[in-house]
Amino acid sequence: MDATPDTAEPRPRPGPAVPEQSRLTRRAHRPGVAPRAAGPRPAAAAAAAAPPYGYGAPGGGDSAATGAAGGTGPVRPVVGELRLSAFGPHRGLALPLAPVTFLTGPSGSGKSHVLAAHEALAALAAGAGLDEAFPDPSALVPDRAPADALGRRGFRIGCTVDGPAGPVRLDLAVQAEPSLRIVGERLTANGEILLGTALRDPGRRSVQAAWLTGGTAAVTRAPFPDDRLGTALIPLRVAGATPGQRRVLAAAEQVVVALRSAFACDPEPDRMRRPAPHGEGRLLRDCANLADVLRRTRHECTTRHTLLARAAQAACAGRIHGLDVLAARDEPGPVTAVLDRGPGRPATELGRLGSGELRFLALALVLLTGPGVLAMDPAAELLSARQALTVLADGFDRGLDRRQNAELLRLALLAGGRGHVRLLAAVGEDTAAAAREAPGAAVVDLGHDRHARDGQRPAHDR
Repeated sequence: MDATPDTAEPRPRPGPAVPEQSRLTRRAHRPGVAPRAAGPRPAAAAAAAAPPYGYGAPGGGDSAATGAAGGTGPVRPVVGELRLSAFGPHRGLALPLAPVTFLTGPSGSGKSHVLAAHEALAALAAGAGLDEAFPDPSALVPDRAPADALGRRGFRIGCTVDGPAGPVRLDLAVQAEPSLRIVGERLTANGEILLGTALRDPGRRSVQAAWLTGGTAAVTRAPFPDDRLGTALIPLRVAGATPGQRRVLAAAEQVVVALRSAFACDPEPDRMRRPAPHGEGRLLRDCANLADVLRRTRHECTTRHTLLARAAQAACAGRIHGLDVLAARDEPGPVTAVLDRGPGRPATELGRLGSGELRFLALALVLLTGPGVLAMDPAAELLSARQALTVLADGFDRGLDRRQNAELLRLALLAGGRGHVRLLAAVGEDTAAAAREAPGAAVVDLGHDRHARDGQRPAHDR
C-alpha cells in the first residue's frame, strides 16, 4: 500500500502576490464544523502517518495546466486534469481534460469511474458530505487493495484546476472501510502546499488542518470535520488579511468555482415522454422535465431556443419549423412539448418521438444553454461569464444515430471553442472514431491506456 497525499504543513516562501478575491459564500456551517480559530498559533513541524491506500504515488502524472502561479492562467477556472490515483479499476491515472474530451474503451475499462470521480469532487466542492458524494464507497476501493493492520482501506482522487491563480492541485485521500472519512487532503500551487489536512486521532471525527498564513504566525492550524472538503471550508475560516492568506483563498476559490460548475446529464426517454409539471424550468439530471424547461427557454432565451430548433431540424425525422409547448389552461398545470411541423400540419408531441431523438434534444439543450436552466449549484457570487460549465455524460451517444452524433459533436466543439461549456463524456468506438477526425476533440482510450499502465507496474503489485 502506498502513502496518502503528503500532509506536511505549509511552509511560507517568497512568491508572486495574488490579488485578493471576493470570498465565495458556501453552504451554511453544518454540525461539526469548528469555529474560526482565534488568533494566530505558533507553527510546528508535523508529519502524519496516515493510512495508505492502493498503488502508485499520490497525484501521479503531469499536469495539463498552462498557466503559472501569480495570475497568468485562463480567466475561467477549469479542471485541466483529473487524477484517479487509486479509485475503482484505476491506479495512477492522470487524465488531461480538453474542452471536449471523450472517453472510450471496452466494458469494465473504468469510463464511468472517471465521470463518478469528477462528479464526487463537484459535490464535495458544493458543500456535500462524503456520504452524499460517495453513496457506495466500498465499491470504489481499488481491486485487490489490501487493508492495513487496523482493517482500513480507501481510495485517492484529485485534480488540477487552471485559472487566474495559475494551476492549483487538489489531492484527496478517503477511508472507505471500516468507516467513511477523509484522512488526508492537500491544496498546492506552484509547488507550495497552501492547505493540508491529516487524520491525527482515529477516535475523533475530525482532521488536523494547517494552512499558510504568512503573518505573525507562518501557519495556522485548526480541526476540520472529517466528512467535508477542507478546500471548500477554508474561505469561511480565512479573512485574507495577509499575502499568504490571500494565496490560500485565491487557490481554494479557483478550485471550488471550477468543480461546482459541473452538471451530470443522463437523459431517460421513458421519463421524458410524460407531460412535465409546471415548475422553475431547471433541467434535472434525467431530463424528465424537458418540456417545462422548453417552456422557459421559449420565453426567456429565444436565441438559444431558436438554435435548439435548428439543431432539431438536422437530427430529427420529418419537417420541423420549431419547438413549442402546450400548457394546461389552468396553469400551472402539466406542460407538453411539441415539434411544430409547419402550417397546416399537426404538431408532434415529444412523447411520440424516438428515444434517440429525445436524448438528442436534451443533450443539445444542455450544450446550448448554461447553468441558469440546469438543476445545479454554481458559484452565484461570480459572474456566469467568468465560469465555464462542465457537462458530464455517461453513455453520451446511447441510442443515437450517426446524424445525431455528428450534430451533437458539432455543438460540443462550438461550445467548447467559445470557452463557456466543456464536455467530458463516455462514448462508443464509432463516436470516438468520428471525434478523432474532428479538430478540437480529445479522445482517451481507457482500455488501451489501462493495459499499458498495468504492464508498467511491478509484478507483485498486479
